[in-house]
Amino acid sequence: MTSQTIVHCTHERHANAILDIFNEAILNSTALYDYKPRPPESMSTWFETKSKGNFPVIGIEDEDGTLLAFGSYGTFRAWPAYKYSVEHSVYVHKDHRGKGLGLQIMQALVAEARKNGVHAMMGGIDATNAGSIALHERLGFRHVGTLPEVGFKFGRWLDLAFYQLLLDTPANPVDG
Repeated sequence: MTSQTIVHCTHERHANAILDIFNEAILNSTALYDYKPRPPESMSTWFETKSKGNFPVIGIEDEDGTLLAFGSYGTFRAWPAYKYSVEHSVYVHKDHRGKGLGLQIMQALVAEARKNGVHAMMGGIDATNAGSIALHERLGFRHVGTLPEVGFKFGRWLDLAFYQLLLDTPANPVDG
C-alpha cells in the first residue's frame, strides 16, 4: 500500500490536477451538472473565490505528490443570513474511486467546517449517485429534500437530492 497525505491544495501545485478531475466528471458523470470541460483559466477564479471566502480546498496526494482526490466547500446561498451554511463537494480521480478517499476528504472538510464556525453543511447530490449518498449517510448527513427534474444531461432529467449535516458550531452565532 502506498502512503497518502492530506494536503491543503494550492493553485500553483494542484490546479491542473483538480481541473482534470473536474473535467472527467463533467464528461462522464452526473456529479457535475456542466456540459463542457472547464478551461485552464477557470481555475484562477475558482481558487480566488475559495481564498476570499476562507474556504478550504483539501486534497489527498500519493507518495509521488499526485492528487488522488479533493474536496471543498463554498457559499450555500449568497444572502447574509446563510453565513453559517456551506455547500460542499468531493471528487475522486476515476482511477482511485472505491478506496475510501472520499470518506477521508469528507472527514477533513467536516473538521474544517467545525473549526470555521459552520453550522450546516449541504451536499447537492445527483439522486442516482448511490455511492455518494451512502458516504454522506455514513457520516451522519440526512436527506432533507429532492428537487425533481432540475437538471438535464445525457438525454435525461436529473433529480437533485440535498443532504445536510448540522454541526454544534458556532458557539455564539450572531445576526448581521
